[in-house]
Amino acid sequence: MRINVLQHTPNEGPGSIQAWSHKNGHTMFVYHPYQFHVMPSVDETDMLVILGGPMSVNDNLPWLNEERDLIKQLIERNVPIFGACLGAQQIAKALGSKVFQGSVKEVGWAPVYRQSEIIPGIPDKLMALHWHQEVFDIPKEAQLLFSSDHVKNQGFVINHRIVGLQFHFEPEADNVAEMVVNDGSYAKGSILKQTPQQILDHPVPDENHKVMFKILDYISQNA
Repeated sequence: MRINVLQHTPNEGPGSIQAWSHKNGHTMFVYHPYQFHVMPSVDETDMLVILGGPMSVNDNLPWLNEERDLIKQLIERNVPIFGACLGAQQIAKALGSKVFQGSVKEVGWAPVYRQSEIIPGIPDKLMALHWHQEVFDIPKEAQLLFSSDHVKNQGFVINHRIVGLQFHFEPEADNVAEMVVNDGSYAKGSILKQTPQQILDHPVPDENHKVMFKILDYISQNA
């Protein structure tokens, strides 16, 4: 399987998604469309991963539109897609849902609560890394997957093939450190009231790695 990853900033990489790819003997290609303006084709994509980034999906950037066109074509082909943060917002917008400024800013570690049992083996409550203010409406085709104390629409699943998460399960400890040292100032004004150092000091829960694997196993089954 060829996994194509769309990365939108140097400090938000695939993290444990890459470990899952290696474990299963898949080939991963990481694209940086914001920098190099290169996009994978539909025919060469067996799974698409869309990562986070500091831009808004509502920005007038041609490559964001190209990403959404790719997402739409892959959905028509029933290709597995996973999106985190900006990636989930891109999926939602591609399907006609609104992405907008939320009433609160969430940056730091906070629990999310499972809202559906459609993916087996996911705990009722998990500690996730949040790094956003914009939020999305759940696509009409989707089922709500996660909520947090401050934002209802934290994740969705569509047709057993697509999962979008507003938060982050994929970062490993080194990835969190990279996010904090490069973008820690973004924590200012967060309702979670955590300093960059507190975010950095919080250990990445072992179960996040396992749940990320479960989600990827789920959307890739029979692919």
